[in-house]
Amino acid sequence: MCGVCGEISFSGTIDPGRVHAMAEKLRSRGPDDEGLYAQDGIVLGHRRLRILDLSAFSNQPMVDPELGLVVSFNGCIYNFRELREELIRLGFRFFSGGDTEVISKAYRAWGPRCVERFLGMFAFAVFDRENGRVTLARDRLGVKPLYYAELPGRFRFASTLPALLASGGIDTSLDPEALHHYMSFHAVVPAPMTILKGVRKLPPATILTIEPDGTRRQEVYWKLHVGAQPGDEDVTAEEWRAEVLIRLTRAIDRRRISDVPTGVFLSGGLDSSLVVALLSRLGPALKTFSVGFDRVDEVEGDEFAFSDLVARHFGTEHQKISVDAGRTLESLPKAIAAMSEPMMSHDAVGFYILSEEVSKSVKVVQSGQGADEVFGGYHWYPALMRSNDPVDDYSRLYFDRDHNEMKTALAPGLLNGDYSREYVERFFTTATGTPIDRTLQLDTEVMLVDDPVKRVDNMTMAFGLEARVPFLDHELVELAGRIPAELKVGNGGKYILKEAARSVVPHEVIDRKKGYFPVPALKYIRGPFLDYVRATLEDPRARSRGLFNKPYIDGLLSDPDRALTPKGHSKIWQVALLEGWLQAHGI
Repeated sequence: MCGVCGEISFSGTIDPGRVHAMAEKLRSRGPDDEGLYAQDGIVLGHRRLRILDLSAFSNQPMVDPELGLVVSFNGCIYNFRELREELIRLGFRFFSGGDTEVISKAYRAWGPRCVERFLGMFAFAVFDRENGRVTLARDRLGVKPLYYAELPGRFRFASTLPALLASGGIDTSLDPEALHHYMSFHAVVPAPMTILKGVRKLPPATILTIEPDGTRRQEVYWKLHVGAQPGDEDVTAEEWRAEVLIRLTRAIDRRRISDVPTGVFLSGGLDSSLVVALLSRLGPALKTFSVGFDRVDEVEGDEFAFSDLVARHFGTEHQKISVDAGRTLESLPKAIAAMSEPMMSHDAVGFYILSEEVSKSVKVVQSGQGADEVFGGYHWYPALMRSNDPVDDYSRLYFDRDHNEMKTALAPGLLNGDYSREYVERFFTTATGTPIDRTLQLDTEVMLVDDPVKRVDNMTMAFGLEARVPFLDHELVELAGRIPAELKVGNGGKYILKEAARSVVPHEVIDRKKGYFPVPALKYIRGPFLDYVRATLEDPRARSRGLFNKPYIDGLLSDPDRALTPKGHSKIWQVALLEGWLQAHGI
């Protein structure tokens, strides 16, 4: 896990200082080493977090003089040892012991679609010194980010949006369509858009090839299919259950690979508890970590009763992190600054504080993110099982605001269309299968990538902590896509996953009411938190920006407890977070 960045000049003139500035902004993602490579119209930068092959032989950008390739890579290729053996049999010679060199050898052996052989999370750039071509690629489920900016005569890329801003000259005006998504689609801004006009992001499962003259080719190398495949009609529920446990165990086992200490985020819910249960079968005692916050009214701020139960059951070395209101408030601006894009889900600050503490003990964690989208765990899925109007039902149940409310919220010049609903309608039109199949595909391909996955990456990498997500192993996701929807969404959600867990996880965890990762003080905004929100929105920069209609903001501030989205999140926090993010990055 690291930070990558670079600039390609189509005129031949380069300025390594711009790439160095981006690399400095990525320091927290890779605190262990920095590298810079410059040649003939290209500069590649890298910040390294040492996880595999701790020696200098795996420093980056990695120059492979025998092959004429240079690689800057962020992520982990879990099957790199198997690929290495295969490449050795093909005649390639290795000088390092990590996974980065496997990328250069695989690229030379199989071309850009070598990514189809990789099991892992990755975003990388390969520069071919012989022909000047640069190839960028991102993993199938978008676990690792890659942003880019197109400028006159040059192309820049980086692991984070703020790193690109550090290079200067980026158009930072807001994209009205992306702003609509942020305010309506629960802060999800689908690729290639970002909230800024001048910054785009490479979609998941995508290869982008850039020639020396600026010519570009983009191809998608993997596509999720949700729905039955030929022969699936004969598979029994018991067979699905058994295969889920086999595939999940394999996914978790793959992610154990490390040359540094590892641990597990343990919330006490089904997903993280299942990770702990299966890991305990595979190896020695585990280190597990949980975080909890102060309660507000009836909203509990921790799930320690369940995480304690799981830790005791499996004999883990467990650490509970209790966070009071003072620390939560103190961490808010730092968590916002750590976001590559504004993310309104209030558990971002939870992951930020958790990552800060966990990074003191380990450098790698496994996490349960992705199970709800892949295995049908959310509360809006049952309605889509029987929907006659899936676009309307999805919009009503998921969107934070409908278009009529958007008209009252945003300044008139920023509202040109019902972009979020139109996006969902286009997706549902091109996707296949039943309404619930199309919903699960949308949430896995889009919502998952630009909400929970991005949040975990940003908050963990703020402290040089590598997070691995076994539920997003693409082979497990492909299997889940084939399982009949009623076996996923039924019985309160994630039915087949719950049944798979019964042989390994205590029943109290499986049959409990579904919980979330709560930060109650950001749901019910009161006291010093309301003061923080008010100060952010009354800052002169916010007033001069004029994004929102003042009567709308005044209405939210007058009764923030009642101004909640259909998912139960604070509308005023969503607005304040966007403004706070813009201020944090000098926009």
